[in-house]
Amino acid sequence: MRNYTTQMDAARKGIITPEMKAVAEKEYRTPEEIRDLVAKGQVAICANKLHTCIEPNGVGSMLRTKINVNLGVSRDCKDYDIEMKKVNAAVEMGAEAIMDLSSHGNTQPFRRKLTSECKAMIGTVPVYDSVIHYQRDLATLTAQDFIDVVRLHAQDGVDFVTLHCGITRKTIEQIKKHKRKMNIVSRGGSLVFAWMSMTGEENPFYEHFDEILDICREYDVTISLGDACRPGCLADASDVCQIEELVRLGELTKRAWAKDVQVMVEGPGHVPLDQIEANMKIQQTICMGAPFYVLGPLVTDIAPGYDHITSAIGGAIAASAGAAFLCYVTPAEHLALPNVEDVKQGIIASRIAAHAADIAKKIPHARDIDDAMADARRNFDWEKQWECAIDPETAKAIRESRAPEQEDSCSMCGKFCAVRSMNKALNGEYIDIL
Repeated sequence: MRNYTTQMDAARKGIITPEMKAVAEKEYRTPEEIRDLVAKGQVAICANKLHTCIEPNGVGSMLRTKINVNLGVSRDCKDYDIEMKKVNAAVEMGAEAIMDLSSHGNTQPFRRKLTSECKAMIGTVPVYDSVIHYQRDLATLTAQDFIDVVRLHAQDGVDFVTLHCGITRKTIEQIKKHKRKMNIVSRGGSLVFAWMSMTGEENPFYEHFDEILDICREYDVTISLGDACRPGCLADASDVCQIEELVRLGELTKRAWAKDVQVMVEGPGHVPLDQIEANMKIQQTICMGAPFYVLGPLVTDIAPGYDHITSAIGGAIAASAGAAFLCYVTPAEHLALPNVEDVKQGIIASRIAAHAADIAKKIPHARDIDDAMADARRNFDWEKQWECAIDPETAKAIRESRAPEQEDSCSMCGKFCAVRSMNKALNGEYIDIL
């Protein structure tokens, strides 16, 4: 029987949990190191005690950068079977977390299926589900209705919940005064903003934060503090609304830690390349090293259809500067609900970004696979190259579709191949070109 309530509670009592041991093994760290980082709030192990099939992962800037995949049904795309295919594909491709952002239909069976069958961390945004769960318009919902849905998701086994706690009635005046180009682009943030505007009441997730902490403590749910004011275009990056909300998220982080509730903090958004590192450092300071979960960041606004690339560029810089968790972006971003192929492209791009950052941060053994790939390329060991490749099927298909005359080359260079020439030269062999 557990003699602790949350992973943070255990860590502060000096207890090393099975989850901490599992994370330590994956990260080439000692269990004591992981315990101490969890105690400080610098690593979050998102693992609801009711999600029994989970394979635990740690989220923290000093660990491997983790990837989250957003999916879920909408009114225009209602097939839960397709979403489950995306889930399975995402986990197979290495995603450590799945967020169910469903905004239509009976969401609970799908959510419960995820927490009963999926080994990845499962996250949700309860404010989305509130309107669906009660089947009532937003303005008719009460503060207690929102809190009850948080409890429902915790009881369903969800490991982390995104709550837009940092937006308040003060934000309404800020948004009106500062006249952003894109206003609020966070779906959850816009719903909270709309509810406050229509009811005249304070944000229930802020006003009743202590009650929410009690729920999260009971089930060991990690709070992902949502950034309602994240910039939705480059023009809005690093503005007063974004930074003021971040300051409030820092205050809420302290309050959560005081109740042994783990926290992640969500970040931008669309950010120019030269502002990314500063954003990471500001968050680390204001939120005292709590894991930073970034949505991109996207480094340009002009690439619909290719935003998995703009996101990967920003994600690599963000993670190398301290972000711990990358939310993938697909080619369908800003355009449509992603299909299975979009999900694959988004995950691959994010994994490349995360891996590049881990090498830059000198995460233990991060570069081992790159060194193995270099050896395989030098030796023309194609099977080993497929083993090392982040997407072996695509790599193999490209080579096979344009096969060269001989194995020790590719159809780009043929006998002009530099690797082939150097191997022969260093072995004292005759180098035939023609």
